[in-house]
Amino acid sequence: MARKSGLGMGLNALFDDNRSHEAITSIRLSMIEPNKTQPRKNFDDEKLKSLADSISRNGLLQPIAVRDTGGGSYKIIAGERRYRACKMLGLTEIPAVVKPFDEKQTAEATLIENLLREDLNPIEEAAGLAELVEKYKLSQEETAKATGKSRSAVANSLRLLTLPDEIKESLEDGSLSVGHGKILAGLEDKEAMLSLAEAAKDGKLTVRQLEAALKRGETPSPPVKNTYYIETALSLREILGRKVKITGNGKRGKITLDFSGEDDLKAIAHALEKIKKG
Repeated sequence: MARKSGLGMGLNALFDDNRSHEAITSIRLSMIEPNKTQPRKNFDDEKLKSLADSISRNGLLQPIAVRDTGGGSYKIIAGERRYRACKMLGLTEIPAVVKPFDEKQTAEATLIENLLREDLNPIEEAAGLAELVEKYKLSQEETAKATGKSRSAVANSLRLLTLPDEIKESLEDGSLSVGHGKILAGLEDKEAMLSLAEAAKDGKLTVRQLEAALKRGETPSPPVKNTYYIETALSLREILGRKVKITGNGKRGKITLDFSGEDDLKAIAHALEKIKKG
């Protein structure tokens, strides 16, 4: 008999805690490690703090799911946000259900949990699907069945990973939509991709308008790069020790700084204060 693909079995096993006979046990946080195949790479600090506040007031209402990796260690299958929030609170233990999952089932279940909660940006989702295809040798058809998507949706998502890094960053931060990305991924000329992406960013062109422009053969010229912006961004990057992006039209513009966590944000504020004082 053919084995039921991944989450045909695994997803039910993951989310049926109320109907299963599996016991909820308390596990020390120090014995638990996050799942390296977790597709979501960015965790919103404000949302984590809000979750931590809720746990502090009401307790953890839903246990996390883990698998036993041996030697007294466990790996998270589902619930990394809950795990991080509990660590933020300084808790030493967390309620958990231990699932008899292997690595493949764990990767599938983690991806599905995030997809169901719509927690992933388009590139994180595509990378998670690619993990199933490349590492665990699922076909696109099997991946579609496991994730509840159509085969074409899986194929289109995977194509986003072929886009230039600049466009992938715009998909991650939401300045371009998946629809934009799908159209751009169909082009072969990288310069045309970048030019069209710049023309469409931040809602300047809808997906239909972008598609219509391509049909008319209208590819905007590559935007002229402001060397002063580039030099200033590089200088700030060296001073602040992080990625700095400067955009504008000569009259108005925007500076974007990457940071991770409140401590890192405080470090930025401190560095900017030093610059201000000279």
